[in-house]
Order: sequence, then structure tokens, then C-alpha cells
Amino acid sequence: MTGAGGFIGSHVSEMLVREGHEVRAMVRYNSMGAWGWLDAAPDDIRAQLEVFSGDIRDPHGVRTAMTGCDTVLHLAALIAIPYSYHSPATYIDTNITGTLNVVQAARDLGVGRVVHTSTSEVYGTAQFAPITEEHPVHGQSPYSASKIGADQIALSFERSFATPVVIVRPFNTFGPRQSARAVIPAIISQIAAGRRAIRLGSVTPTRDFCFVRDTAAGFVAAAGAENVDGEIINIGNGHEISIADTAMLIAEVMGAKITIETDEQRIRPEKSEVERLWASTEKAEKLLGWAPRYRGAEGLKKGIAETAEWFADADNMKRYRPDTYSI
Repeated sequence: MTGAGGFIGSHVSEMLVREGHEVRAMVRYNSMGAWGWLDAAPDDIRAQLEVFSGDIRDPHGVRTAMTGCDTVLHLAALIAIPYSYHSPATYIDTNITGTLNVVQAARDLGVGRVVHTSTSEVYGTAQFAPITEEHPVHGQSPYSASKIGADQIALSFERSFATPVVIVRPFNTFGPRQSARAVIPAIISQIAAGRRAIRLGSVTPTRDFCFVRDTAAGFVAAAGAENVDGEIINIGNGHEISIADTAMLIAEVMGAKITIETDEQRIRPEKSEVERLWASTEKAEKLLGWAPRYRGAEGLKKGIAETAEWFADADNMKRYRPDTYSI
């Protein structure tokens, strides 16, 4: 698995180990020997991981990491939209070239399946809702454009060389370990730090928030499903909610009374803002036998409560800077 030390990747890694799979976890090399969020995994999980430190942009390292693997889950990516405005070239290198390295190695090594990670951001503002996999793609940020390119590279190898690829397209995943650049942890961390005037960007857009355990289960299902090569499959909650209403729901769960203040640096350029996302998950239910356990409004509230509980732990909270906006 690439991106194994990240937010979603660490949850998928743990789930695979608990289900009895042998997992080689590729994490980004650093001189400290850190494994990202896998460092916080339980001892029994870490003991069963084979960790490979490398860089998704390095074709030799990717090939080495993938040698002997039956299935590759490719989650490594740059994902922060604001940083993509600042340094778009890094998104091309990491997301597009990185994906090319994965599918080229998969083709050469005869890997049984690549599960490639897309994002709901590739759809842009919904032209119809709920959004099915047939919805047009529309790059409204350098990040989303890079993911469209990565998706197409992956699909081109399935079409050109019969490299077995399935694309999982998560909507807005949230949960423990997520970066505070994302809206739900941004709100939770500010409230947990004692703030009651919560600083946010635009609050009118709507999102489909999927709890991370559901997203991880979708990846595991895609890895093992039959007859899904060449398919694109949405993973989401199927529930639409505005950012403003999300903030008020979080405040209710955490027992806080809040106001919302606009932070101009958090607002996307006007044509870049994705105004509406709402997932259709019928295809996932049909092809993968997957459905969100944290479904609908009640599922969202339950997931927020579990996320807030995680942030309430001082050892977890100390990893965050609620007074600082990071792109």
C-alpha cells in the first residue's frame, strides 16, 4: 500500500492487518524514520507491518516496494487544495507521475490488482445530484486537475495493457487523525482548544461527509471484489449538509455555543470553490457489497462524536495547532 502513513492509509492498513492480510506499507522517506500515523497504531498492528520507506515519485523505489505484492492500494498523494494553488507542479509530480510509476510497475510485475484513489473533487460543483460515476469531471483547482490526470493514467493502463485497475472515489472523508486543514477537524480542534468564535472559509457549500472507517472498508472491499477492473466507484455517506450546518452540529455534539467568523485566507478563488457534493453510492453497494455504516444524518453525528472524543485526548490534541491556519 502506498500512502500507508497518511490519514486514510493508516486506517486501511490497520483494517487489513486485523482481517489477516500481509501488509507492506510504503511510507514517505524521512531522516527520522517516522511512519506517519502508523507510529500511533497499536503495537500488535505495527508488529505485523512490513514498512518500506520511499518516495512515490521514484520509479525504482515504487517498483521495489511493489515486488511480490498481489494487490496494491495506491493512496499516496498530495491532497491539500490551498497548497495546490501555491505549488501546483508538486501535485503533477506526486499525483500524476506517482500514479504512472505505480501502474507501470504493476504492469511489469504482473500485480493482480491496483486500487487507485480518486476524489470527489474531480467532479467539481455538482451538475446533478446525487452524483453518480457518470457525472462529468471538471477540474476547479490544480489539485483536482492533477487527480483527474492520475485517474486517466490509471484507466489508460487498464484499457491499453489490461492492467487490472479499479478506481475508488471517496467523498469528504473525516475522522480521527485527519489534518486540521480539513473542515471537520478544523472546527473540532478550535472548539477543543476553547475557542467559541470559529474561523472558517465559505460556509454555504455542501459536502457529503463519510466517516473514515466506512471509507477504509470501501477500499478493502474494492481490493477483494470480483469483476470490477476498469470501474470507478464512489464511496460516500449519501447525505448532503452545508459547512455552516456541519459546524453547528459539531458544536451541539461538543456541548458548545459558537459563532462563525470568516477567515479570508481560507476562502477559495470564486471559480475554484466546489459548491455542492453529494454522493450516489448505488454502484458501490451493487459491485462491492459495501454500504456506509455511519449513514445519513445520524451516522454523521455518530462519526463526529467519535472524532471529537479522539481530539479530546490531550496526547492527540498536542499534534495540532488550532491557532494556526496551515495550507
